[in-house]
Amino acid sequence: QVQLVESGGGLVQPGGSLRLSCATSGIIFSIYDMGWYRQALGKQRELVATITSGGITNYAQSVKGRFTISRDNAKNTVYLQMNSLKPEDTAVYYCNAAYSDSKIRTGYWGQGTQVTVSS
Repeated sequence: QVQLVESGGGLVQPGGSLRLSCATSGIIFSIYDMGWYRQALGKQRELVATITSGGITNYAQSVKGRFTISRDNAKNTVYLQMNSLKPEDTAVYYCNAAYSDSKIRTGYWGQGTQVTVSS
C-alpha cells in the first residue's frame, strides 16, 4: 500500500519559516520524481516545487529564492523548506510522487498539510 504522509504545517507569522516533510512508503522512492503543490481556499491546485529522481529542481516563480525542495532517498522523504513566508503562501500543501516510462505512468498524492501565514 502506497502512503505519502505530510507533516510540518502550522501557523506562522509573516517572514517566518516552516519545513514540510513528506514520508513515503510502498514505492521505490529513488526512482520517483517528487513535488509539492498547494491549494488555497477557492483556488486551483498549483505547483510549488519539484525535484526529479536525479535531483534536478524546479520552482514556481512566486517561491523562487524563498523555498527549497530536497530529498533524502535513504529516508524515502522529500522536504520543503519555506522561508520568508507571506500571507499569500497560505494553503493546503500536498506532496506528489510521479513516475513514468515507456510502459507506465503512475502518481500518488498525500492528504495535505495546512500552512497558515498570519499575524
